[in-house]
Amino acid sequence: MFKHKIIGLILCAVLLLPALWGCSDGGNKGQLRVGMECDYAPFNWTQSDKSNGAVAIDNDSTGFAAGYDVEIAKKIADSLKMELVIVKTDWDGLIPALSAGVIDIIIAGMSPTDERKQAIDFSDYYWESDLVIVVMADGSYANASSLADFAGAKITGQLNTTHYDMVDQIVGVDKQGALPTFPTMIASLKSGYIDGYVSERPGAMAAVQAHPDLTFAAFDADKGFSYDVNEANVSIGISKDSDLLKKINDALAKINKEERTKLMDSAIANSAEE
Repeated sequence: MFKHKIIGLILCAVLLLPALWGCSDGGNKGQLRVGMECDYAPFNWTQSDKSNGAVAIDNDSTGFAAGYDVEIAKKIADSLKMELVIVKTDWDGLIPALSAGVIDIIIAGMSPTDERKQAIDFSDYYWESDLVIVVMADGSYANASSLADFAGAKITGQLNTTHYDMVDQIVGVDKQGALPTFPTMIASLKSGYIDGYVSERPGAMAAVQAHPDLTFAAFDADKGFSYDVNEANVSIGISKDSDLLKKINDALAKINKEERTKLMDSAIANSAEE
C-alpha cells in the first residue's frame, strides 16, 4: 500500500507504547514478531479460523490472520528458522511499535517513502503495484479511463496515506474527508457518500471480488496518478541498522515473481470468502 504517514508524533507514541503493550514479549529469542493491521485485504485480514493458511494472532485470542502478507511472513520466518508471531497493530501504531521493540518487523503493505526512511529501514520490494479508483459498477464513473473523467467526483482515500494525497492530482475533484479504513470507504461508496476511493490494484481487486457491485478504474501511464516508485511498491519495515535487513532480503530473493503472483492471486480469491 502506498501509505504515507506523518511521522511527527512517533516519538510521543513510542514513549507510550511500553505502557500500552506492557505484557508484550517482543524480540523474544526464536520468535519473529510481525506487525500488520489484519484489516487490509488482500494483503492481510482477520478471520475466525485457520483456513487458507491463516496464523493465530498473538494479541487477539479468537482471531487468525490471513493474506499475502501472512504468506510472505511465513516464508521469511522459515528462512530465518524462527517461530512466526503475528501482532495485530493499527496502521498508525506500526512504526512506533517497531521502534519500541514490540514487533521485530512490519509486513503490512507499507511503501518505503522518504519520510518513513527517516524512522526505519526497508527491505527490497516484496510487491509492485499501481493506483486505481474504486467506484460503483453501475455508477457514473464505471467507464472512467483517465483522472480527467473524475472532475466533480467525490473522491477520498484512507486517512494518513499517500492514497489520500493523490486525490489532489484530479483536476476539479470534490475531495472528501479521509476515512479510517477500507471497509469504511466501501460502505461510504455503497451509500453514495462518496463516488470513489483511491486504492492500489490488489486491494481494489479484492474489494470487487467480495462486492460484485463495485468495479475500479485503471489508467494508462499518461492518464493516471503520478508518483515515485517508492510510493507505488511495498517493502518490509525493519528497525534502523538491524542485522535482519540482509537476512530478509536474502529470503525475499528466493521468492520469484511467479510465486509472488500466485500468492497474491490466492489471497485475492480467499479474501472474498471473508
